[in-house]
Amino acid sequence: MPEKKIFNRLGKRLESMRDEMIELQMKLCAIPAIAPASGGEGEAKKAEFLENYLRQSGFTDLQLIKAPDVEAPSGYRPNILAFYRGHDSSRTIWVMTHLDVVPPGELAQWRGDPFKAWVEKGRIYGRGVEDNQQDMVASIFAVKALIAEGLKPSYDVGLALVADEETGSQKGIEYVLNNTEVFRPDDLIIVPDAGNSQGTMIEVAEKSILWLKIRTLGKQAHGSTPEKGINSFKAASFLITELQKLYRIFNKKDRLFSPPTSTFEPTKKEANVPNINTIPGEDVFYMDCRILPLYSVEQVLKTAAKKAAGIEKKFRVKIEMGLVQKAPAAPPTSPRAKVVQALKKAVREVYHREARA
Repeated sequence: MPEKKIFNRLGKRLESMRDEMIELQMKLCAIPAIAPASGGEGEAKKAEFLENYLRQSGFTDLQLIKAPDVEAPSGYRPNILAFYRGHDSSRTIWVMTHLDVVPPGELAQWRGDPFKAWVEKGRIYGRGVEDNQQDMVASIFAVKALIAEGLKPSYDVGLALVADEETGSQKGIEYVLNNTEVFRPDDLIIVPDAGNSQGTMIEVAEKSILWLKIRTLGKQAHGSTPEKGINSFKAASFLITELQKLYRIFNKKDRLFSPPTSTFEPTKKEANVPNINTIPGEDVFYMDCRILPLYSVEQVLKTAAKKAAGIEKKFRVKIEMGLVQKAPAAPPTSPRAKVVQALKKAVREVYHREARA
């Protein structure tokens, strides 16, 4: 059957499933899958729901890979591999998405319950509906449409629904890679969590990730006698300002990325003292750094340490800089790679546009 006719059949089938897609989004949103490190229980309940849903949808070949985690009530972090077998099993076309979501943040900033998704003007709102359920739901329904139409793909299709993406991936894709051999050299792997509204951007590289926990130690005192203490909060505030100079030091641009620069942002802040009239003797904040591959993570760490040393000397504090996550960027995928060329061809045939990588 000509490819255009196949696509038209699948397109009509998917359009008929629109309400089902929205329903699945709402059900997934109602199962918070927040990492223990962020105050949640992990993804076990969401994975259990999805396993049942996938089986009922026609997936008969499922694997559940459990990464041990004593911090999770279930004792593990789940990774689901779902297969739809094709004519040739020598290669698998993988679509990888993740189960976990970030915490909802300040609830007062939401116009509704973040875990009760709602539809408004053609859009779905709720925690996790975009990151990462939109591509998870899309990949599931792409295969559901194939099953419903009785179409068998040329190669096996694999859906990898992994855990722990938001807090480092050690219990997610890293665990799967280190403890299984499901991914093979000839497989094509797509991670559909980037792009543009026209569907013409193919991301082939990522920035390095550096998360820092910065602890400033001073000396506690009464608020009325600040001269008897060393204000750790004040010193930490000056350090945050100093660390913003990283933007000027590591200022090169690469238009392959959006934004095209490295970023260095203070994010999380731990409480220091419970009352107003105490000079804090300890202060903790966190930095989220996304670093262009042309710079090494070690370069940034060394420069940040120098900035901290200057603050230590100026304010007579001690600063401890700990690593929460350090993930150097993997080598970029070549724009000539098979998976990139296959995606370009698909975009050309479906959207009649030229994609770029």
